[in-house]
Amino acid sequence: MARMRVIASGRVQGVFFRDTTRRRADAAGVAGWVRNTPEGTVEAVFEGEPDAVEQMVEFCRQGPGRAEVTGMEVFEEEPEGLEGFRVR
Repeated sequence: MARMRVIASGRVQGVFFRDTTRRRADAAGVAGWVRNTPEGTVEAVFEGEPDAVEQMVEFCRQGPGRAEVTGMEVFEEEPEGLEGFRVR
């Protein structure tokens, strides 16, 4: 079990980043959440099998088609046993 927190910056709000992330996480069997922050970034937490979590981190480096990710921070954290994936 792995857990990663990512914060993506750039043109990441208003481009379906959260919804696309939720759909991809559901398809990959990854638990966690994604939200817009007041600073204009997108923050997400992914928990699950290491390969699936890494797949989600890599998706966030690009984002959906209309996004323009110019920076990303990635933090490895202790898994909390989250279930399901939701948009906050």
